[in-house]
Amino acid sequence: MHKIEASDKQDFYKQLNAYLEGMLKEEGYWLSALSNAAALLYNLLPDINWAGFYLYRGGELVLGPFQGKPACTRIALGKGVCGTAAATRQIQLVEDVNLYPGHIVCDPASQSEIVVPIIKDDHLIGVLDIDSPYKARFDEQDAEGLQSFVTALNQYVDWPCEF
Repeated sequence: MHKIEASDKQDFYKQLNAYLEGMLKEEGYWLSALSNAAALLYNLLPDINWAGFYLYRGGELVLGPFQGKPACTRIALGKGVCGTAAATRQIQLVEDVNLYPGHIVCDPASQSEIVVPIIKDDHLIGVLDIDSPYKARFDEQDAEGLQSFVTALNQYVDWPCEF
């Protein structure tokens, strides 16, 4: 895996998402695809300390493939940043997690967070969660780029029926 040399965030995400699509064309099984997607983000996205997925199962979010320190295993809908993204089906962009009401602390080093819901055919699949040890690490360009990342996942991944 080579570091992405990009002139700006838009170019970075264009290259990242092309890399992801290349990987997904080879393997659409959800577990393999999400494992590689988490590794891709963790290794190429600068200034982050956690990248992974929570999958909607049995009315709550359950930890899926990720890269980083061990994380919370179950999150109720509407709780914390991930649960809020899942419940509202809207991207959550948090500049300072310490100011977020009800933030669930898995790694005290995390200072900002972005969570992108994964919705396919109007069904909640789960969320993509990325943390950074820097405040205000994520912005609208990250939100757009990561939404495209999730769109690529939905295009190529064979999601199981139980999600």
